[in-house]
Amino acid sequence: MIIARHLQKEFKTPVVREGRFSGLRTLFSREYLSKEAVRDISFDIGKGEFVGYIGPNGAGKSTTIKMLTGILHPTSGEVLLDGMNPHQERRRTVGRLGVVFGQRSQLWWDLPVKDSYDILAEMYGVRAEDKTKRLAQFAELLDLESFWATPVRKLSLGQRMRADLAASMLHDPELLFLDEPTIGLDVNAKRNIRQFLRTLNEEFGKTILLTTHDMDDIEQLCSRVMVINHGQLTYDGSIPSLRDAIGLPTLIRVTYRGSFHIPDAISSAIQITRAEGQIVTVEVNRKEWSTMDILKQLEQWGEIEDVEMKEPDFEDIIHRAY
Repeated sequence: MIIARHLQKEFKTPVVREGRFSGLRTLFSREYLSKEAVRDISFDIGKGEFVGYIGPNGAGKSTTIKMLTGILHPTSGEVLLDGMNPHQERRRTVGRLGVVFGQRSQLWWDLPVKDSYDILAEMYGVRAEDKTKRLAQFAELLDLESFWATPVRKLSLGQRMRADLAASMLHDPELLFLDEPTIGLDVNAKRNIRQFLRTLNEEFGKTILLTTHDMDDIEQLCSRVMVINHGQLTYDGSIPSLRDAIGLPTLIRVTYRGSFHIPDAISSAIQITRAEGQIVTVEVNRKEWSTMDILKQLEQWGEIEDVEMKEPDFEDIIHRAY
């Protein structure tokens, strides 16, 4: 559904002159400073995939999205969306994709939400009966009717994001590009939007590429994650594989029944982080030892009453990946 090959984007800014008549000299200057925002990125995304695209600020996430959607032309490389080039076949591709930028709205600021939908439906050539049917579905999933007649400028951030999501899907695109759709939202608003996106992917089969700084978005929605840093793709795979690649330790909390004894010499794969009362907490590298082997070691210290295991927080994993 999405094919990106050797994408590169370079931005040039003129060198600012100093001294007398600096503004005029800069205006006619032919010297530029170049900055690579995206460097030789390639990937494929299949139909129906839900992919997270993550990285620190300035890594190149939004630049990539803008190249994929045809907003920016790559300095070099090629993009194909369902076999079409969004830069050369602009009119054909815009009808096949939906885009949501968390910081910008595609709705008309002073018009009621429903009027914006009427305009968008005309722009995309959506039939009246299709518009009515889709808006009814979106109204139920996103609770749009509570602010249906409200001007966009009076909506809360959560309401505006729900309205923008519905607008992006009004023409029933196969591809959905989301750039920070939950930024600044409260817990309830995030939950509503995540449920809507999950429905689009699982029940309607939409292909979704999501950029976000909210790691809960990635863990709860995405089957695959791509990590970009300094304009380069540094990881592309599943979340469990990313956990394994980073190798952060698993935390095991063991409660012993009665007395127990920690031997002087223990495996280097086991690090004791806390021992208090009948409870011992250890960190273990499960890439070196299996869970059963670790438990056998811990059983030698005393009779185990309870075991609690905690995997590393996904946010810690991502920080390590950056």
